[in-house]
Amino acid sequence: MAPTLQTHTTNPLTHYPQALERAAQIRLLVLDVDGVLTNGQVFFGPDGRELVKGFDIQDGLGIKLLQSIGVECAVITGRHSKMVLGRCDELGIAHVFTGVQDKKSALDDLQKKVTCNPAIDLAVMGDDWPDLAIMQSAALRIAPAQAHEAVRQIAHYVTRAKGGFGAVREACDLILKAQDQYDSLLAKAKG
Repeated sequence: MAPTLQTHTTNPLTHYPQALERAAQIRLLVLDVDGVLTNGQVFFGPDGRELVKGFDIQDGLGIKLLQSIGVECAVITGRHSKMVLGRCDELGIAHVFTGVQDKKSALDDLQKKVTCNPAIDLAVMGDDWPDLAIMQSAALRIAPAQAHEAVRQIAHYVTRAKGGFGAVREACDLILKAQDQYDSLLAKAKG
C-alpha cells in the first residue's frame, strides 16, 4: 500500500511524487539549524551572547527514528552555538559543523567521513540562501514552510510545518514512510 502524507499545499505529493521516490533511497540527512531545527529567532542576553534556542522535541524523535533504521544525520550551520552542540550530542548526531561560512566545503568534508552518493542517497533540509549550494547537489531537497522563496523553488518537498515547529519531524516521517519503516515503528511504539 502506497504511503499517504499530507504536505504543504503548494507541494503535494500527488503533484510531486518524486519526493517520495527520492526519499526511499536516503542514507544521510543533513540539516541546517536556524530556521530548520529552530524557528530562526536568536535571543541575545545583556552580555551580547546568544542566550537561548528552542528545539522541537518531535524533531528530535524523528532524528532518533531515522538513526534507528540506519539513516545518518548531520548538522551544518553558519553559527557557533553551545546549545546546538548540546542538542546534537543529546541526539547522537556525530557529524556537526558549526560556524561554517562555506557549507559546500563542509559537505565535501562530511562526504570523506560518511559513505554517500549525493545524487542518490543524500537529503538536505535548509531554509535560506546559505543552504542553496548544498541543496543543489542533494538527491532530496527539503524546505520548511517558511523557507525563503528561492529555497522553496528548488525543493522537492516543502513541509507544512515551520522550522522549529515539527518541520524536521515531517521530513523524517516522509523518509520513514518512503522506506516502509513508518508503520512498523509506529506499531512498536504502541506496544
